[in-house]
Amino acid sequence: MLKGLKILLADDEALLRLDLREMLTDAGHTIIGEAANGLEALELAQRLKPELVIMDVKMPVMDGLTAAQKLAQENIAPVLLLTAYSQQDIVDKAREAGVIAYLVKPIREEQLFPAMEIAVSNFQELQQLQAELVSLQEALETRKLLAKAKGILMELHGLTEQDAYRKMQQYSMLKRVSLRKLAEMIIKSAEK
Repeated sequence: MLKGLKILLADDEALLRLDLREMLTDAGHTIIGEAANGLEALELAQRLKPELVIMDVKMPVMDGLTAAQKLAQENIAPVLLLTAYSQQDIVDKAREAGVIAYLVKPIREEQLFPAMEIAVSNFQELQQLQAELVSLQEALETRKLLAKAKGILMELHGLTEQDAYRKMQQYSMLKRVSLRKLAEMIIKSAEK
């Protein structure tokens, strides 16, 4: 079981927040902020960077679904959504908003802690996948730049692809510049 999470609570019912705070602090978690509406929850999450946000669907000013969607877009923290309703349209909207886990009230400890663990775990996996995607996109872009730069060198100096690449590697090491940066410089100078 997860212990010691920094958690933001958002619910317009102060009594429910109090119950949740007790349950969570008794389990070793820290409540770093509490909000009574979605906008306040969003602002607190942006500022405090919690490890988990537990938020109600129905709140004034900004509902929990809208706040959860913004938190997901900004990749701030996993959201465990609480609702008194289990209608399919709310479940669908929660999924579309990027909500990682969902619980129907009344909240019981035996449901809350496993849902928290799943939310945090899924969020971490999602972040890892996003980082891998960025890395792959950068690698692909670098390959495209290298191919274009090699083509320029091959055309200008009558080199084979292998020789062009070897020359780029040697120059890169000599000048202590990355191959990507060198490729960008070759392309830029060829465009003049």
